[in-house]
Amino acid sequence: MDELDGRLLALLREEPRVGVLEASRRLGVARGTVQARLDRLVARGVVTGWGPELEPAALGYPVTAFLSLEIQQAPSGASTTSGTTGGTTGGTTGGHDAVAAHLATIPEVLEAHTTTGAGDLVARVVARSNTDLQRVIDAVLASDAVVRCSTTIALATQVAYRTLPLALAAAGRPEGSSAGR
Repeated sequence: MDELDGRLLALLREEPRVGVLEASRRLGVARGTVQARLDRLVARGVVTGWGPELEPAALGYPVTAFLSLEIQQAPSGASTTSGTTGGTTGGTTGGHDAVAAHLATIPEVLEAHTTTGAGDLVARVVARSNTDLQRVIDAVLASDAVVRCSTTIALATQVAYRTLPLALAAAGRPEGSSAGR
C-alpha cells in the first residue's frame, strides 16, 4: 500500500458511490491508474466487497451481545457429523468447525472468532430485545458441542468497526488526515 492507495480507499469510504472516472479526477491521476489500483487491492484481498453496510438496529435488532463459548473438543481425526460418532441433538459432536457451521445457521450471529483464554469462540450476536436475546442464546446452545456460554450485552458502541485508519497507517498516511471509518 502506498499513499495513493490510502487516498483512494479514503475517498471510497467517504463516498462509496463515486465512479472510477470521478475518483481519478479527484485524485489527480488517470482513470486507468485508479482502475488498476482498485483491481490490485481486490486481488490482494485488501478490498473484500462493495456491498452496502447494514445497521442491525435499523433492521429491528437494537441489542448487541458478545457470547463467549466453551466448546466440546473433537478428538483428533473424529468426525463432526451426527450419526458417525453417535447421534447428538445439535448435529455436531464437537470442534471449532462443527460449532462454526451451527452458528452460521443462526441469522442473528454476525461473526464468530476462535479465541484464546477461557472461551474457545467469541460470537457477536444481535437481537430484537433482551427477551429475544434469550431465544438467540438458546439457538446457540442447541448444539451439543457448546458446553457453556457466557454473555456480555453491549450498552453502547464507543468505537464502531472501522478499517480506514488501519489502511491509512499501512499506506503511511497519518490517521487524522481523513474522516470516516
